[in-house]
Amino acid sequence: RVQLVESGGGSVQAGGSLRLSCAVSGYTYGSVKMAWFRQAPGKEREGVAGIYIGPRSTYYADSVKGRFSISQDTAKNTLYLQMNSLKPEDTAMYYCAADNGYKGPWYYGSNYNDWGQGTQVIVSS
Repeated sequence: RVQLVESGGGSVQAGGSLRLSCAVSGYTYGSVKMAWFRQAPGKEREGVAGIYIGPRSTYYADSVKGRFSISQDTAKNTLYLQMNSLKPEDTAMYYCAADNGYKGPWYYGSNYNDWGQGTQVIVSS
C-alpha cells in the first residue's frame, strides 16, 4: 500500500522560508513522477512543482518560479519542496502526489494516483 506523509508546514512571515517533506513508501519499483499541489480556501487546486524521477526533470508554476525548488532523495524515498521568499498568496494546504506512470502534464491532479493528507502553510504579511 502506497503512503505519502507530508511534514514541514507552519506559519511564517512574508519573505521567510519553509521546507516541506514528503515521505513515500509502498512503491515496489519507485514512482515515476511526483509533484506538490496546493489549495487555498475558495480556490481550485493548482500544481506548484513537479519532478520526473528518472531524468530528474523539474517543472514549476509561473507563480513560484525562482522562489520554490523541488527535489527528491532516492535513498530516503523523500520528496522536498524548498520555499523561499514566501508571499501571503502562498498560503494554502500543500499536498504531495505521486504516480508510477508517465502521463502528463505534470500539473493535472488527475494524473496522480496517490496523495498525502496535506500540510498547512500560512504566510502572514
